[in-house]
Amino acid sequence: MKRLVIKDVSMTFTVPGDAPIRALHEVSLELQPGEIMTILGPSGCGKTTLLNIVAGFLAPTEGEVRLEDNRITSPGEISTVASVRPKSKPHDTRIMGPGADRGMVFQKGALFEWMTVEKNVSFGPDMAKKPRAETRQAVAHLLKTVGLQDFATKPVYQLSGGMQQRVALARCLANDPDVILMDEPLGALDALTREKMQGLILKLWKETRKTIILITHSVEEALFLGERLVVMAPRPGRIEKEYRLPFADRGMEDDPRHVKTSPDFTMYREEILSMIWGMEEEIMGRAKEPA
Repeated sequence: MKRLVIKDVSMTFTVPGDAPIRALHEVSLELQPGEIMTILGPSGCGKTTLLNIVAGFLAPTEGEVRLEDNRITSPGEISTVASVRPKSKPHDTRIMGPGADRGMVFQKGALFEWMTVEKNVSFGPDMAKKPRAETRQAVAHLLKTVGLQDFATKPVYQLSGGMQQRVALARCLANDPDVILMDEPLGALDALTREKMQGLILKLWKETRKTIILITHSVEEALFLGERLVVMAPRPGRIEKEYRLPFADRGMEDDPRHVKTSPDFTMYREEILSMIWGMEEEIMGRAKEPA
């Protein structure tokens, strides 16, 4: 398990013929192995941009992200570095783009819908040419863990949205990543399925002890799932406030509805809702200002 360090990360997008867009400003976070963090904030505050930088899809304009001693950047920057410095020195840390050590779960599962459930889950290990018997055993265990052992041979398109997200979680875990990145993974689900999936995420976190970063627009979900909860301010995205919370651990031992209706949960929910409503009003105020 590896420590994830996000240090002074800023991101500016340049658009030809238009003003630059400052998406992030000096974001710094450090996650120890096995922590689960939720990130919350108004639309456009750079949550997904930050996740894409950690995944290695984007290179930050300033700052850096490291997974233990290895610096994460995008494939484009790796090519530039390789052309400038073709031969690394022995003490240089490795520069990584997207990799299996960081698994991504999207709002929609991004699955191969024509393939069976077990084929989707085994796709990563198969591409890595892992021993077939070992992969079959791991896939069977993961499908049992997410409650899909009876659907292994079903094509994904025959499954409900909630079941497809369970396939996406199992496929991510099959690659045994150090860090799991989740971008609104439950946003498209109905309320009942969403609550069940929250319980599954906590169960997988406890069983695997993976480091998890989960983006959501739901204050309740962020409170329930996050050992640490980060609220981001609107553009340029930056950390407004961070909370350390007990509810993820409580959710493993108590009924989720008891946890979510407890006085301290309600207090945090109202505080954070007020904070985000204030940010949204600020954004709307900016939009109404004359050019």
